[in-house]
Amino acid sequence: MTLNIVFMGTPDFAVPSLAELLSNGFNVVRVYTQPPRKSGRGQKLAKSPVHQFAELMGVPVETPESFRKPSVIDDLEALNVDVACVVAYGQILPQRALDAPKEGCLNLHGSLLPRWRGAAPIQRAIMSGDEKTGVQIIQMAKGLDTGDILLSETVPIQPTDTAGTLSERMSRTGAGLWPRALAALSRGGLTPTPQEGEPTYAHKIDKAEARLNWTRPAKTLDCHIRGLAPFPGAWCEMDGERLKIHLAEPSQGDGKPGEVLNDALLIACGDGALRLKTVQPAGKPKMSAEDFLRGTPVGKGTILT
Repeated sequence: MTLNIVFMGTPDFAVPSLAELLSNGFNVVRVYTQPPRKSGRGQKLAKSPVHQFAELMGVPVETPESFRKPSVIDDLEALNVDVACVVAYGQILPQRALDAPKEGCLNLHGSLLPRWRGAAPIQRAIMSGDEKTGVQIIQMAKGLDTGDILLSETVPIQPTDTAGTLSERMSRTGAGLWPRALAALSRGGLTPTPQEGEPTYAHKIDKAEARLNWTRPAKTLDCHIRGLAPFPGAWCEMDGERLKIHLAEPSQGDGKPGEVLNDALLIACGDGALRLKTVQPAGKPKMSAEDFLRGTPVGKGTILT
């Protein structure tokens, strides 16, 4: 059975899934993605990564502002597809849209549900110090990531993983689930498993969370920094100027929280210390701590806030 598919996705995380579907010969009749948004210093309209890739591959693209418009769902129903494959699309689909494909909508989610339902599961897993996460294909249902689990793969979180590195790895692992899931679907062999356990919610990252609180333990701050890297980036202030911290390393040290303990950017925390490894001064590219110190000497006793 050859499945006719619509794909819904927007960011870089979704591109490997679309590539996997196309390379395996699935008939992707249309891609839905978010409309072009203003981006960069020039605030020029930019197409989403999925939009750009779909055009490159010759797949028709639609960019509705909202699936709440009946006409948008009318068009989806008219396609008469077998299934929709959804990966970080960025819109909530109403029930009528979920019911439009014959087999409904399947969603690739970046956690082991019901842990970390919601918008930022990869960031929240790292920020909370989780040692593992996963990718799962679920049957989409009304409610936030509440559907039955159809296929699952566990992904370990390495001590040096950032949201960026973990997301890239998970996107590839998740992409590999689609051929298995769709092959099982075509032969009627997908077995839904209800989610079990108390859910936790991966709320969207708030800008206020990015500022570091040096009274927290070093290990906690390390997880926080890695979970916010590369975007939006954890930051503090040094001599009144913002300093983003992209990578640090827990270490030993004792002092007033935020105090620079040596000439190698070892910073005292509420418990232990953090050695800054990759930083980004305001208006400059990110750089190693060594390169930063060559241009901006930071004396012992300086306080970061």
